[in-house]
Amino acid sequence: MVAVASYTASFLNGERVIVLLFISRVLYSLPLSLLYHGLALSLLALASLFIEIRCDTSNSLPLFPARPGASSGILLGSVTLPTVILSKLVQLSRGFSLGEVQFQELQYLTLQYWATSASCLSVLIFLGLVLWRTPFSRSDWGLRFSLCFGFLQAVFCCVSLAATPENGLHPTIKLSWVFCHGLAAVKLIQHFLCTFPSCASIGESLLVTAGIVHYFGDMLLFTIARICGLTIRSELVATEYRISRNEISIIIQGLLLGLLLFPIAFRYIIQIWEWTASSEMRRFNEIGRSLIFFALLGLVMIVIAPIWMQFVQKFNVHPFFWVLSFVFSEPLKRLSLCIYWASVICVSVLRFYKISKNSKIERILLRKYYHLMAVSMFLPALLFQPKFLDLAFGVALAVFLLLEIIRVWRIWPLGQPIDQFMNAFTDHRDSDLLIVSHFSLLLGCALPIWMSSGFNDRPLAPFAGILSLGIGDTMASMVGHKYGVLRWSKTGKKTIEGTAAGITSVLAACSLLLPLLASTGYILTQHWLSLLVAVTASGLLEAHTAQLDNAFIPLFFYSLLIL
Repeated sequence: MVAVASYTASFLNGERVIVLLFISRVLYSLPLSLLYHGLALSLLALASLFIEIRCDTSNSLPLFPARPGASSGILLGSVTLPTVILSKLVQLSRGFSLGEVQFQELQYLTLQYWATSASCLSVLIFLGLVLWRTPFSRSDWGLRFSLCFGFLQAVFCCVSLAATPENGLHPTIKLSWVFCHGLAAVKLIQHFLCTFPSCASIGESLLVTAGIVHYFGDMLLFTIARICGLTIRSELVATEYRISRNEISIIIQGLLLGLLLFPIAFRYIIQIWEWTASSEMRRFNEIGRSLIFFALLGLVMIVIAPIWMQFVQKFNVHPFFWVLSFVFSEPLKRLSLCIYWASVICVSVLRFYKISKNSKIERILLRKYYHLMAVSMFLPALLFQPKFLDLAFGVALAVFLLLEIIRVWRIWPLGQPIDQFMNAFTDHRDSDLLIVSHFSLLLGCALPIWMSSGFNDRPLAPFAGILSLGIGDTMASMVGHKYGVLRWSKTGKKTIEGTAAGITSVLAACSLLLPLLASTGYILTQHWLSLLVAVTASGLLEAHTAQLDNAFIPLFFYSLLIL
């Protein structure tokens, strides 16, 4: 009874309560056809909840130090991505009932859901086994419950995959595929936490890990389907990609995955070069590393990645020339937009760089101006040039990745200047090893837009990142910093006034945006009550979470909007 009372008291945490209410809202919206999926999500949430309580109350994972000032965030990190995909399944189910979505699309997204759930579950089991080895953990009922819930979730996954109709991939292949996702997630999060200690919480690392494994798995499955000639029991994959894939998504995927794999190849080539180089060559080690870096980068970006793009999509020209022709297909609009973006970025970066060097304004508050800059840049493009914005997001993210790789590896002559420049915009959530805030802001705005491609009966869904980060988060910080008095907790800085300002500003922006969308031809299906729930829940999570809100809030808001 004492143990049960202790765990019950530990439940009284704002972040956990909001996340559980969020999951309950998603489960309430599920049709009967997704019953197994909902039960599996519930078990995943319970398993992660008990493990998070165990980690936060006893600090039992010293091998994986979290970012200073952040809780473990295991519950939020483990359920966010599966819940997003499950919400998307609910949306596609509505489209299927209307005849606007094919059954193969539901099948493929279902496979993605189970693969992502397996990634998160495998990491939870790994963390549970690490905790099991600590002293006195085997008598911990919470840890036993979490492992039992994890086992039941795995059973539901196997039963669901085995029960699906065999007009796509064989159930054995699906189970093997899901298992590989789980194994890859465990290996990747171990590598991430050991390579970049204290750079992120476990929940943040789990979200990134599940996302990367999901993205690589999608690429690999697509590639295998093309290699097999779309004939060997790959009807599910072939139909899905024939329906929803386009050149822009393939180009973005090739760019990003090429850059993510590039450091691995560069590391091994550098090791071989250092082993075989003579003593005279080692004198020019820094310049040699730089030459090898840029030569390999050119090979990956100009040759290897485009070869994969042309293989899976059958471009008639090199993808780089396809991008040029796409931009110049509407030169006045798209080039004008590029000039506008470049002007805003140059003026804003130079202005804020000077302020950050000379001003005593808090860095976290100063960075909110970049959120407003994101609104001014992305909102017009999303309204009038959404396809071009998709491509621009991919290119911008690729540039960010490349700059961070150069900074981390200290590649001559750009590594040191980039490091000094980027450090002017960092705050307590960044570290010298890894700077992630700009990635999270860009991805927070881009992911809802990318995920809204295809069938979308909720016109506000693509704007989830822009509204929650650019408007809600910014207003909450500014109002809370200047006028906030009533704090949500004694130890935190978030105020009730700031949260109220954030929620009110997003609702006001939606009231202006919905008529504008209606005038452009969108059929409005967003109910104000569901919108109020989504905005309020997102605002409350922003007020209570200790995680990187740029990464979680947009996905949280997007999931609630599309229900």
